[in-house]
Amino acid sequence: MKNFSKYQIATAIAILFHCIGFIGILFFKSDTFIKTTPLNLLLMAGLIIYTQKKINTSLIIFIAICFVTGIAVEIIGTSTGWLFGNYSYGNALGPAIKNVPYIIGINWFIIIYCCGVSMYMLLTRLTAKLSEQTGKPSKTIKALSVVVDGATLAVFFDWIMEPVAVKLGYWQWLGDGEIPLYNYICWFVISMLLLFVFHRLPLDKQNKFAVNLLLIQAMFFLLLRTFL
Repeated sequence: MKNFSKYQIATAIAILFHCIGFIGILFFKSDTFIKTTPLNLLLMAGLIIYTQKKINTSLIIFIAICFVTGIAVEIIGTSTGWLFGNYSYGNALGPAIKNVPYIIGINWFIIIYCCGVSMYMLLTRLTAKLSEQTGKPSKTIKALSVVVDGATLAVFFDWIMEPVAVKLGYWQWLGDGEIPLYNYICWFVISMLLLFVFHRLPLDKQNKFAVNLLLIQAMFFLLLRTFL
């Protein structure tokens, strides 16, 4: 009997739960599936931790920083409109503090971590090939690539997710309902700051499941964006 790796098991679970969610939301139009989103995100965060080769203090610190930062900027955003624009959360994402669901902090961790790991692993492969031809790339250039390119990837993911999240009642944009460019600018800046922390902390940045999860979630929202 074949022994499956942690990455394969976690990826299979992620695909299964996202397929169930996709079918339930698209074909059954049931609020039940939408309201399970917090549990799904908690499961995905748990699978990230499960597939980590090394769980150290740095990882816990990074999770805490993403959670606290995510909740803080969202509270500022919903309360003042100074960040992201004028928007408010619905009831679909569960318990909240100052009208911001706690699960949003976990979501910030998942997105930033998956984007950071994806760019780090991609750059590791690219730099390995380049070093054979042109010598070892600058550490500064590699750091900038992880932070800037990772933030760009996070913004792109948010762009995919936004229209679907509004339709599912996760949150809504006030005024004319249009998603402002300012939202993506803020996403980029905050993502850069968190990815800088990601780069500096000595945590394990090699996690195939994190890359797979980013692709699974992107496909999930792309399909919903197309057919919902």
